[in-house]
Amino acid sequence: MSRLLSSSTLVFLAILGFLVFWIGGGMMNRQPPPVAEPVVVPVPNVAASLSTAEVIRPRTVLFGNVVPNQTSILRARTGGIVEEVVRQGHEAQAGDQLARLSADDREASIARAEAELRSAERDYDAARQLRERGVTSEAELQSRFAALESARADLRAAELELQNTRLVAPITGTVSRVIADLGSFVQPGGEVLEMVNNDPLIAEIEVRQSEITSVQLGQVGQVTFQGGRKAEAVVSFIAPVATSETRTFRVELEVPNPDGQIPAGLSAEISLPMEEQRAHRISPALIRLDDAGRIGVFTVDEDGETLRFQPIEIVQALAEAVWVSGLPEEARLVTISQGALNDGQKARISETPEEFRSVLGGDGAEAGDAAMDAAAPAPGQDAAALLGAANAAEARAPAPAD
Repeated sequence: MSRLLSSSTLVFLAILGFLVFWIGGGMMNRQPPPVAEPVVVPVPNVAASLSTAEVIRPRTVLFGNVVPNQTSILRARTGGIVEEVVRQGHEAQAGDQLARLSADDREASIARAEAELRSAERDYDAARQLRERGVTSEAELQSRFAALESARADLRAAELELQNTRLVAPITGTVSRVIADLGSFVQPGGEVLEMVNNDPLIAEIEVRQSEITSVQLGQVGQVTFQGGRKAEAVVSFIAPVATSETRTFRVELEVPNPDGQIPAGLSAEISLPMEEQRAHRISPALIRLDDAGRIGVFTVDEDGETLRFQPIEIVQALAEAVWVSGLPEEARLVTISQGALNDGQKARISETPEEFRSVLGGDGAEAGDAAMDAAAPAPGQDAAALLGAANAAEARAPAPAD
């Protein structure tokens, strides 16, 4: 038993010694970890150009409805059966007869009122002669005079009742709807037909609080109707109080429509000029977002190598370019870059090649078209190619004199 125990102990000690030797040897031969080399961030190449603010008059584009200048419902002043009525689409001047109701016994009422008037006139003349001779009293004379005036009023009422059977146009315009057809009976106050006046038309829009101060009476705007037809409009009304639900102001514009070719009820796009302000004209492709979600552009700092993110506000946006505020009067904007840029980052700056400078500034539609061309490079012409063109242009530039 002791012999077996000695043999096991020796084997265990041998294995333990081997493990200690193997682990110790590995630790002694282990090399220290290599020291990490500092990461060198490459300095990007960018192209930039000087942009100068210009005076612009932005336009706000709103959508509204076009309604008639006047809408009137012709109502009967007396009851009767409709014997005559014009058709829908009839053009009429104010005062033209549009419908006629049955006269019934109204002509007989006039004849009766005329007879009563003649009798009252004879009675009054007789009483006046008697009064002059002192036969009758003054009270009797005044009574006959009152009867005479009553007869005259009855005649006028009977004539007016007959006249009211003729329904005349209350406004100049077009009959848009016939409500009471031939043969139908209408009560006093009943609707007979509807008229509209479409010259001028009224374009109704809701203007935001931030823009209402730029809208003035008599201001000229541009109206684009569905279908592409355009017309000028003049601001004729500005609501003195904002709508409580939307906090916008109702504005009406008069749209001349002398030929009546533009119908009411269309939706329209109304463009109104705002107050003048200074802004930079840039390509939409230059706009970036920072980590806070703000829109802006990258500019070159005064040292000529540091990039700065400048938040901007869009003053006017068109298909070919945008006008932005929030920049200095003159700013050197980054126009061409490769990869993401960061605020405060150093960069090698070169001037924008001539063929790509249209992304900034410029006048008229040609500059806008060029800006769009620069914002969208041609197939196969990526940012690296643009940077190569920028670097080539810098290399061709003459060195400054000592």
